[in-house]
Amino acid sequence: MDVMPQQPPEPPHSDHSDPDHLDRPPPASPPSEPYDVPPEAPPTPDCEPPFGLDPESSAEPPPASLHTTLRRAAFGMVAAAVLVTGAVVAVPDDGRKAAPPSVPGGVSRALAATNSGSPASLSDLKAMIGDRQSWVGAHPSDARSWAVLGTAYVEWGQRSADAAYYGRAEQALRRSLGAQPGDRGNTAALVGLAALANARHDFVTAKKWGETVRARQPKDWTAYPVLIDAYDGLGDYTAAGKAAEKFTALRSGVPALSRTAQMYRNQGRREDALATAQNAADRATAPAEKADCLHRLGELAWERGESEKAVAQYSAALRTDPAHHPSLAGRARALASLGRTDEAQRDYRAALSRLPRPEYMLELGELYESLGRDDDSLGQYTQLRKSLARADGYGVDDALLLGRFEADHGNAAAAVKLLKTEWQRRHHSAEVADALGWALHRSGDSASALQYAQQAADTGGGTALYAYHLGVIEQDLREYGPARRHLEEALRTNAQFSPLAAPAARKALDALSPPSATDPRDVQPTPGPDSVAAGPGRSTHAPAGAASPAPGGD
Repeated sequence: MDVMPQQPPEPPHSDHSDPDHLDRPPPASPPSEPYDVPPEAPPTPDCEPPFGLDPESSAEPPPASLHTTLRRAAFGMVAAAVLVTGAVVAVPDDGRKAAPPSVPGGVSRALAATNSGSPASLSDLKAMIGDRQSWVGAHPSDARSWAVLGTAYVEWGQRSADAAYYGRAEQALRRSLGAQPGDRGNTAALVGLAALANARHDFVTAKKWGETVRARQPKDWTAYPVLIDAYDGLGDYTAAGKAAEKFTALRSGVPALSRTAQMYRNQGRREDALATAQNAADRATAPAEKADCLHRLGELAWERGESEKAVAQYSAALRTDPAHHPSLAGRARALASLGRTDEAQRDYRAALSRLPRPEYMLELGELYESLGRDDDSLGQYTQLRKSLARADGYGVDDALLLGRFEADHGNAAAAVKLLKTEWQRRHHSAEVADALGWALHRSGDSASALQYAQQAADTGGGTALYAYHLGVIEQDLREYGPARRHLEEALRTNAQFSPLAAPAARKALDALSPPSATDPRDVQPTPGPDSVAAGPGRSTHAPAGAASPAPGGD
């Protein structure tokens, strides 16, 4: 029998997002309760499942071999482990150390990664999923294995950019809670639900699940990685920092160092972030873990405008783990900033063929646009819309990315509506603040935009894009002194931070005269070229009037 859940996920705002609903066992019969199996079959994924299993098959699994039986028996002794994106999460030991698996292989390696809090390789994750699928088919009351399977589906969905697996994850995690409710010790399923909510960008729900686990078992280290992600998504960087410190106290090692590096980066402490990330990379041993660390070093180098170093770090990550596809996209971004656009396009296409994330589609589309290849850019933007629509059908909230896209390449008023809704959902991260401020400016309301852009620049870790957006908004409000400072900051941080926005930043800066020695508000911009005109399918990152003289200037 095939045990891969075949039901579609619930809508993103259904009662299933409420911890009070999911922490109860399912009814014995199928009336209309939250645990009911919906009658409809889910949309078929664009690609075959990666595990060699037919999701439509109802045949019983073949008899297990002796090797498989031994492996399952060993795994069953320690199957408290649960994989979680970014920091793989394990069920707490409760003071007892689990026996190591007696049979080596992909499942054992995945388990070892889990128990250390590190990411498993894609091939080992695949083995883990296949093994647990077969196991729960024969042992449907094994709550731990359902939790392992459900959270592994979350991991696979994120690392394959296939949101269809989130519905399967939700079904498996419900089965786990049905076999053993969370208030009876099944924190593994609750942590899995927090990871699922984070993957769907429902950070309020993720916070609820994580805090539920923390309240019940404060020393359960598995709660803290999902809490860090939830707090970051909500823009509560103080709480994220405290959670990172607690995680480090409970589970020191490479995963904790990586989380600490991200905390420092969010606080704008770039040197501390770099030193900590380098320490993590030096200590990492497993290829998947080391590649993650090298990728983080590449991201930090890129944000500082050190494109050559970024290329080197991304390339090192790919040599360590050729399946680390985010490093392909990162290297493409850095190559584009160096003018090596042919190589950048090659890497973007390779990344998208393996990991079709919509943010990569947007980046490649903007690269095409900067090269005057409007038809190709429109093709990428069309694919982006389709990808976001498909993910929305599986309960993923991608309003942030869609709002960013609409602000620059579509309908700015629609972007404002999307992003205001995000803000009302308490998603107050620097990313959302920046995107909302920019969308308001693009829709003609720079006065309202300023507070959001200022918040993003203050809390966003010194990102060039945030400084650019703030500078342009200030320029539109005739705050010429601050505008000049922030535009200079953007280009000083990373002179090639975007193939479209960086040239617009230089044009906007050229339109400003040197800062006044008295009141910056009195500074008049010198006449300059008109802002970039927007043609069909082409964005204009420089706002209308950004290069125009102030009233009264000749």
